[in-house]
Amino acid sequence: MKDVNLRIREAIIKNILLEAGVTRIEFEGPEIALYVTRRELLVEEEVLKRVAKEIKKRIIVRSDPSIRMDKQKAIDYIYREIRGLSDKVDVKNVFFDDTFGEVYIIVEGLSYLSEKSEEIIKNITVTTSWKPKLINDTPIKSTISEFVMKLRLQEGDFRRKILRGIGSRIHRPLIFQSGDIRMICLGGFREVGRSAILIETSESSVLLDCGVKPGAMHPLQSFPRLDLPEFCIEKLDAVVISHAHLDHCGFLPYLFKYGYDGPVYCTPPTLDLMTLLQLDYLQVAGKEGIKPPYSMQDIQETILHTIPVEYGEVTDIAPDIRLTFYNAGHVLGSAIVHLHIGEGEHNIVYTGDFKFGRTKLLEPANYVFPRVETLIIEGTYGGPTDILPQRIEAEARLIEVILKTINNNGKVLIPVLSVGRAQEILVLLNEALEMGYIKPIPVFIEGMVQEATSIHMLHPYGLSKKVREDILINNKNPFLNEYFHVLPSSIDREEIASGEPCIIVATSGMLTGGPALSYFKLLAPDEKNSIVFVSYQIPGTVGRRVLSGIKEIPIVSEDGRSEVIKVNMNVYSIEGFSGHSDRRQLLGFMKKIMPKPNKVLICHGEEEKVVNLAETFSNLFKVNAYAPHNLEVIRIK
Repeated sequence: MKDVNLRIREAIIKNILLEAGVTRIEFEGPEIALYVTRRELLVEEEVLKRVAKEIKKRIIVRSDPSIRMDKQKAIDYIYREIRGLSDKVDVKNVFFDDTFGEVYIIVEGLSYLSEKSEEIIKNITVTTSWKPKLINDTPIKSTISEFVMKLRLQEGDFRRKILRGIGSRIHRPLIFQSGDIRMICLGGFREVGRSAILIETSESSVLLDCGVKPGAMHPLQSFPRLDLPEFCIEKLDAVVISHAHLDHCGFLPYLFKYGYDGPVYCTPPTLDLMTLLQLDYLQVAGKEGIKPPYSMQDIQETILHTIPVEYGEVTDIAPDIRLTFYNAGHVLGSAIVHLHIGEGEHNIVYTGDFKFGRTKLLEPANYVFPRVETLIIEGTYGGPTDILPQRIEAEARLIEVILKTINNNGKVLIPVLSVGRAQEILVLLNEALEMGYIKPIPVFIEGMVQEATSIHMLHPYGLSKKVREDILINNKNPFLNEYFHVLPSSIDREEIASGEPCIIVATSGMLTGGPALSYFKLLAPDEKNSIVFVSYQIPGTVGRRVLSGIKEIPIVSEDGRSEVIKVNMNVYSIEGFSGHSDRRQLLGFMKKIMPKPNKVLICHGEEEKVVNLAETFSNLFKVNAYAPHNLEVIRIK
C-alpha cells in the first residue's frame, strides 16, 4: 500500500504546478497546509477544490514568510482599507500570527461590512500576504477570550509542533480496512455528571467528553473511570468536547497532566467558555481547601492542543473517523457530534446535552444528518412525568413573580448558572423592560455572568436569529439594557439589599457560594423579598434546602464561622428554563430524526428515567434501545 503522505503530496504536485511557488507542504492537524510564494494562490479556490476532492482532505494555503508585507505597512493598509468603507466602522486592534501567516483584526461595527467582508478579506490577503480573520469588537471585553487568543499567538511555534504530530497520526496509513466498533461507558450512564464515552475502532480511539461530577463524595464517583483497562492514554487519537459545562469538560486538563499530547475538538465558543469554567473550577477548589486534579499549566496545555471546528465542517480526526458538529441548542457552542467511521462503514450521532426547542437565546437542535446507524442520546428529563412547562409559560410566570414582589416594595434574587441560564434570563428581562411588562427598575448583575455574557457577544453567530440580528444589525444588544448594572466584587451589597426595589441576577445558581449566597443572607429575613430558582437544585446544596421549605438554613461563611439564616422571603421555583429536552421533546426528536437510527443508547439521566425512556423508544419507534451502565463495553458493529 502506498504511503498516505506520499499519495497526498503526489496529488498536490500533479494539480498545482511547481511554478505556483509551493515551498513546502505541512500536515497541520486535520488540514494539509501549502506554503506558497504566489499571492494569487492564497485566494484561488478552484485549484484547491480540485485537489481536496481528489485526496478527500481539507486543504488550506498559507503565505511563505518571504512574501509577507512588513507588519507596520500591513497595519497601515488594513486601517485604510477598512476605515475607508464606512464612518461607522473602525479598527480597534491588530494581532499577527507569525507562525501561520494570519492577522487577527478587531473591528468595531463589523456588521456594516457584512456584504463587503469577502472582498475585504481578499484585498488584504492579496496585498499583504497575511490572511485576515475579522473579529467583532464587543462593548464589554472578554478577558478569557483575549487570554486564549494571546496564548495561542505567543505559542505559535509550539502549536505548529503539536499540529505536525497530530497530522502524522491522522494521515497514517490504515492497517485494517474494517473491523469492530466498540463503545466503552466511562461515565455519565444511569447518572448525571462525569460524562465520558470511549469509541474504539480497529484503527483508532476517540473520547467523547471528559467531565466531572460536582458534589460526589468519592473520587470513583467524581471522575470518569479512566482506570479501566480499555482506556489507554497513549493510544488515544482525539478528544471531542460537546459543550463547555463542567460535567462534560471539567476533567479534560487531567489528561494532559498525565501525558496526553493529542488534539481536542470543540466549537470556537466552547473553547472560550470551557476555559472560563475550568479556571473557575480551580479557583473554587482553592477556596474550599480542596486539591484540584490539575493545574493552570494543564489548562494552558488544553488550550494549545484545542482545534476549534465550526458547525458543518467535516474534519478528519483519525485515519478512519471524520467529525462533523451540528447545533445542539443547549448552550452557546454546544454541539451534536456526528462520527463517520470508515468509508461509509458506520455513523454515530452523540447528542450531548441538547434542546429540541427554540428559546430566546438559541435555535433548536439539529435533527437531520447525512447518515446515522447508532444514536447516543441524553435522557436527563426522560421520565414519564418529566413534562416541563412551555417556555412561554415559564417566562410569563417569572414576570408575574417579579411584578408581585416589586409591587410589594421587595427585591427579587435570581441565582443563575453563569453560562446559558444567565444569558437567557437577561434576554427575557431586557424584553420585559423594553415592552413595559415590568416598570423600569435596576437589574444588578454580579459574579461570572458578565464574563460569560461577553463571550456570548463575541460569538453572535451561535445565538438565535433575533438576538444575533439585534447585536449585529439593529443596534439593540439585549445584554446592554440601560437598566442593567454590572457590579464589581467590591460592591457594598448591604446598600443594595437595604435600598429600593430591584432585581439581582447572580451566581451561583444553587447557592453553593458566590455573590448569590451573600445576597440570600441579606434578603432572606424580609418577607417582602423573593428568591426565584430557574435551574435544577442538586440535593445537598443550600438551594435545595431553601426550596424544600426549611426556614432556618445553617451556612458556613468564607472565614469559617457558622451562622443560621432565617428564611422569611418568598421562595419560587420556575421550571421550563431548562437547556435540556424534556420527555415530549425527546420523543419529538426521535420521531423527526433523519435518517432513523437502528440502535439507540441512552446516557446522562437517572437510572429509572433512562431505563423507561429506552423501553418507550423500543415500543414506539421499533428501534433497539438500551440504557447502558457505567463500565459496560458495547459492541456497536
